[in-house]
Amino acid sequence: MSFTTTLLVLPFLVPGDIQNPLEPVPHPVSTEEHRFFTNRDGASLELPVEDDAFMFAIFGDRTGGPAKGIEVLRAAVDDVNLLEPDFVITVGDLINGYNETPQWLAQMHEFKDSMDELLVPWFPVAGNHDVYWRGKGEKPEGEHERNYELHFGPLWYAFEHKDSMFIVLYTDEGDPETGVKRFDQPSAQRMSPEQIQWLEKMLEEGRDSTHIFLFLHHPRWTGGGYGDDWNRVHSLLAAAGNVRAVFAGHIHRMRYDGPRDGIEYVTLATVGGGQSGAIPDAGYLHHYNLVTVRDNQIAMASYPVGEVMDVRAITPEVSNETSRLASLQPGMVESIRLNQDGSARGSFTVAFRNPVTNPYELSIVPASDDSRWRFNPDHVHATLEPGATRNFTFEVARDAGSLDGGFRWPGLDVGMEYLANGRRFSIPVRHHPLPVESSLPAPEPADPNLALELDGIDACMKVPSTSMELADGPLTLEAWFKGEQYDGRRGLVTKTEGSEYGLFVSDGHPSFWLHLDGAYASVEPMDAPLVEGRWHHLAGVYDGREIRLYLDGRRIASSPASGSRTRNHLPIVIGGDVGAGGAANSFFSGAIDAVRLSDSARYSGDRFTPGQRHAADLNTVLLFNMDAMHGPWMPDASGREGHAVLEGDPRLEPHRLP
Repeated sequence: MSFTTTLLVLPFLVPGDIQNPLEPVPHPVSTEEHRFFTNRDGASLELPVEDDAFMFAIFGDRTGGPAKGIEVLRAAVDDVNLLEPDFVITVGDLINGYNETPQWLAQMHEFKDSMDELLVPWFPVAGNHDVYWRGKGEKPEGEHERNYELHFGPLWYAFEHKDSMFIVLYTDEGDPETGVKRFDQPSAQRMSPEQIQWLEKMLEEGRDSTHIFLFLHHPRWTGGGYGDDWNRVHSLLAAAGNVRAVFAGHIHRMRYDGPRDGIEYVTLATVGGGQSGAIPDAGYLHHYNLVTVRDNQIAMASYPVGEVMDVRAITPEVSNETSRLASLQPGMVESIRLNQDGSARGSFTVAFRNPVTNPYELSIVPASDDSRWRFNPDHVHATLEPGATRNFTFEVARDAGSLDGGFRWPGLDVGMEYLANGRRFSIPVRHHPLPVESSLPAPEPADPNLALELDGIDACMKVPSTSMELADGPLTLEAWFKGEQYDGRRGLVTKTEGSEYGLFVSDGHPSFWLHLDGAYASVEPMDAPLVEGRWHHLAGVYDGREIRLYLDGRRIASSPASGSRTRNHLPIVIGGDVGAGGAANSFFSGAIDAVRLSDSARYSGDRFTPGQRHAADLNTVLLFNMDAMHGPWMPDASGREGHAVLEGDPRLEPHRLP
């Protein structure tokens, strides 16, 4: 199951202990010194009171679900075996029923075989599906009541446990005049004098019990087709004074009514029964309730089936190998090629390997929020054995059309299930963007001049490492920028991550970093502050002998440096810094323009006049004059097609450079 909602009913308090019976109260504590041991001085710690608390579980309907519903029941049994309450009790509709005896017996065995896997005792409640007969010929007297009592237990009964009494009632006795069993007619939903008398006797039997709990199938207190017969039953319960809660099922959704005269009325949904799942958070789900009983309060919580984890199953192997699979990246054999008209037609191949010692099941779904993308096949499933590698090829097409704001990136939604120790460990689905290359038209100079506006939150540009090649040796990295705020760590143009190069403007101080022979060479002057709201030009230069930093055409720092540049495969981030996985961080807030990377030392000496925009030449590796966007790309004006990918919500706005 994909949801993990836990719905809580706050603790119930014995009437008279507190004005509001739904207000949770802290548990009583003890400070008995003879129960606490240490040879250290420290703050005193309170101990729990040694009371006789216990816990029991309640299952909802199994009926009406698909064939796999029995698997939901078995999963609930597995869950509860990990929790080990004192016992489990159902609220009826154990089987689909509405059949003849041979079919009824087969379904009975299926249910009992599943429940008998419990480590603790379990107690049934009879529901309409368990006793209603449907078939050819004459209907047996009482329909399936005799079968039920022979194989499941009495139609009504009670038992005691740890100073509490548990009473099971039967809500399908039928119309006393006609014998018809129906749950939508008040005449068939009245408790017989025989059962009423027995209930009165049990309430008297339990008068000295701390708590009494009742269980039945139909939530008769809700009225409607049940009529008003429950009112007389409720009067008996209220008069007893120690009835705490009544539990039912049938409606296949959770519902809480109460408290009424100090009695809580609780309806459960399903454990394998027909379930729409329409609003899981509001109780439309497969679940079971756990009830914790203390002398002075009762706590109830609902748990979705399948959400309890087995602590002993999370071995070092499971923990480590699922982590490896969660970070596994698909290997791409080739990129998707997008034509200038926005169309695409071809194929791509993605490779997955299994680097762990157990198999895993793999699902791959190519997807995009842009409906113009089409893929064939639309999904694949496979099991990869340890050490195996599988290639999966997809045909891809995209309709022609402008690269507009409706363009959305294609990607792969990849899910995995790790198989070990007879269990399945689901790894959350991850979305992997597919590499797309585009032959964008050369950008025309914008008039008026445009610059890229960045919000300092998540907006930036990225140039994939595979889209550009900078040879070892001299380089120049430069940009115009106008910061709105410089506080904290701020990347301007970076490829740094224990390697490569970058310009930073952190805390309003410019710096240039270059990783040579395994260590950073840097210039970071503290006496050249940047001015918020003012355009600046920043250039980092490396000529093979030293690195220099220029602000507004004036050299503000230099340092000897030489060696081979340390490479990485991370993107260049414009408007932030790059992390180890390629994600951007330390975002720039403000405007950026005229970003250029060159494979030469363009500036020397103490001063030069920065150009407001650049033209490509033989030494230009990347060039972004911010003249136009094409869908998710900012075109590279260097002629080398190192187009940048836009992230977040960057915008092009008119700007006048100084």
